[in-house]
Amino acid sequence: MQRILIGFAGLFGAVSVALAAAAAHGLSGRLDPGALAQLRNAVQINAWHALALLGIAAWLPRGGVLAETAGGLIVAGTLAFCGAVYLLALAEIRLPYVAPIGGTVLIAGWLALAASAFARG
Repeated sequence: MQRILIGFAGLFGAVSVALAAAAAHGLSGRLDPGALAQLRNAVQINAWHALALLGIAAWLPRGGVLAETAGGLIVAGTLAFCGAVYLLALAEIRLPYVAPIGGTVLIAGWLALAASAFARG
């Protein structure tokens, strides 16, 4: 599981850097300001959760099944939330409820991570 989380951290990090560069240089004149703001917010969420996955991967040996659950939830939530926002901002493809569900899954991931620390006393 550790290698999988580190792999997703790398993918999420690469996507966030690439889209941040695109937003700053190539898309700023092509997207309306609202879509550009959505894109930048999703990039930030994506980047923060790439870093979070690295921390969770490091915690896995001590965090047990709750840490593994947290990692899985963070991966799924990031894919859903950021993916839905990227599709909306870049291609005007709407996936109703996917972003809010993804955000809820992200919150659940953070709570599972907290629980893994408290459970280990």
